[in-house]
Amino acid sequence: MRRGIPSLRSLGLVKKSAISNKIYSISLRFHSNSPPSLLEKYKNLVEQGKLQNDPYQERVAFELEKLLSRLQQYERDMEDYHVKLAEWEEKREEERLKLLVKEAKEKQETGGGGIWMSMNKQRDRILEKFAIFGKKGAEIQPGVGRWVSYLNRERKLNSLVGRRPVVPPAPKGLYIYGNVGSGKTMLMDMFYSATEGMVKHRRRFHFHEAMLNINAHMHKIWTNQVQGKSLQSNISSWIENLPFDMKVKEWLAAEERYKQDLQMKNILLAVADEFLIDQQADERGASILCFDEIQTVDVFAIVALSGILSRLLSTGTVLVATSNRAPRELNQDGMQRDIFQKLVSKLEEHCEIILIGSEIDYRRFIAQRSNDQVNYFWPLESSTLNQFEKMWCQVTNQLGGQITSETIPVMFGRVLDVPESCNGVAKFTFEYLCGRTVGAADYIALAKHYHTVFISDIPLMSMEIRDKARRFITLIDELYNHHCCLFCSAASSIDDLFQGTEEATPFDLESFQFETETEGGKLRTDVLAKGNVGSVGASSGIVSMLSGQEEMFAFRRAVSRLIEMQTPLYLEGVRSLHPYFQKQKPRIWKHSFKQPTSSSNILRNN
Repeated sequence: MRRGIPSLRSLGLVKKSAISNKIYSISLRFHSNSPPSLLEKYKNLVEQGKLQNDPYQERVAFELEKLLSRLQQYERDMEDYHVKLAEWEEKREEERLKLLVKEAKEKQETGGGGIWMSMNKQRDRILEKFAIFGKKGAEIQPGVGRWVSYLNRERKLNSLVGRRPVVPPAPKGLYIYGNVGSGKTMLMDMFYSATEGMVKHRRRFHFHEAMLNINAHMHKIWTNQVQGKSLQSNISSWIENLPFDMKVKEWLAAEERYKQDLQMKNILLAVADEFLIDQQADERGASILCFDEIQTVDVFAIVALSGILSRLLSTGTVLVATSNRAPRELNQDGMQRDIFQKLVSKLEEHCEIILIGSEIDYRRFIAQRSNDQVNYFWPLESSTLNQFEKMWCQVTNQLGGQITSETIPVMFGRVLDVPESCNGVAKFTFEYLCGRTVGAADYIALAKHYHTVFISDIPLMSMEIRDKARRFITLIDELYNHHCCLFCSAASSIDDLFQGTEEATPFDLESFQFETETEGGKLRTDVLAKGNVGSVGASSGIVSMLSGQEEMFAFRRAVSRLIEMQTPLYLEGVRSLHPYFQKQKPRIWKHSFKQPTSSSNILRNN
């Protein structure tokens, strides 16, 4: 497929100012040497036999390529916007402080009479309005006077400084939904890789990691508020130096605290404003959020996602998301319908909703065409266990051979002890990772610290060990999302790994990543108060609200991802993404594809 000028501009081959007929001649000159576009990369993978051509996938690749072609110009538009926004915010804050000082001066000169008389008149007018609707004055909140004062000040600022600059029209993002293994995450990741160097702020989150980040930001803001640290030094420094008596200074400090309290009531907006800011916090430009596996598993998820995604989309962030469901079908249990509907409306307004309608699990299809799958060892018998241990020794010997134990940071000051590790490779038992009160935060930390993970003694899953199964699903999700190489020894083939009992209810692995037998129904509010995310879960009252369909998605996704993680295509991606393999090019890749002699070691295609 021939690419037009926008794609060349998105790759940085056309200068910002070169918007003229000359571009066409430049594009022709460099076309043959240009890196392949996203769509061309997809077609190349098909031609190489690494993917099977799928019209649904090709359409998504085409739409993502169109989006990429618009990002370069949008980045420039957002750079200009953020310059204007910074100037507006600086001027507005300057004028706000002037108004505050002016009011304080009036209070100082009148001994408190003038300013308070004005505020009382405003309060009386509000009380009269409430009286019209049968409200008694005693029912009015004591802070209504300060609220009126705040509103009056905001109106004056609007007239003095003007309204907030308008965000440039953003390119429509994509919301990609479809069955497990249909290629949603693969295509989103191809898009995310293509945006490197194109926009200032870009983040990729899986649902687990996104919710943990939201909790972390909320905890930070909440803690600062409780401890009285936020803005405290600034308040004391500029107020103390003013030539007013102590009562006036106390009034000024109270006005500032009231402004901060109002911001705390909209804490999700504050979280959203910091959600995509990473190392380049001072840089101005566009923002892209790639969000894998959007879910609404409980009330907190609905409220948090609605508030944060609505804010991000309204302020110009481009969203590319994947899910098993269309937006309107996310909330099968009808939780928080009004809030959920606002989220759906925002998604439909700012994203193209595209179905990948294939019923084929392409991860399984690719695995069936691969003859070199030897990273999954089963069943748990002496011959396969010996080969699993032999593989561990082989890999660690190539990486230096010195096995050590270490401790890695998780979140909120928590740590995870790693019993065996060697230069980016770690080894655990299933019981150690999934039989204790650990959760997504621990697995994310693990996946970020180790490019290769060995897990031994994985049992058949059943309702009797449902909490372990839940954690195992989350563990696989995070190792997959962080492109880790995984070696396993297990009791059965991947297809037979999840065995529920006939009389028991289905697993509920999608929805309770953090629940444990002993701690059960800890509410997410504990995260704000204690910073404990290791085993946080939804309340037990929510359990009965969730549908079995979500559980089936979880099972199928885990099986599908485990299968893909054994394929050469996945392992090639691991090698290309991890800096260690790019520099060292260790031989484990060659050895890990070596066909073993025992047929029981191979993932059987039933």
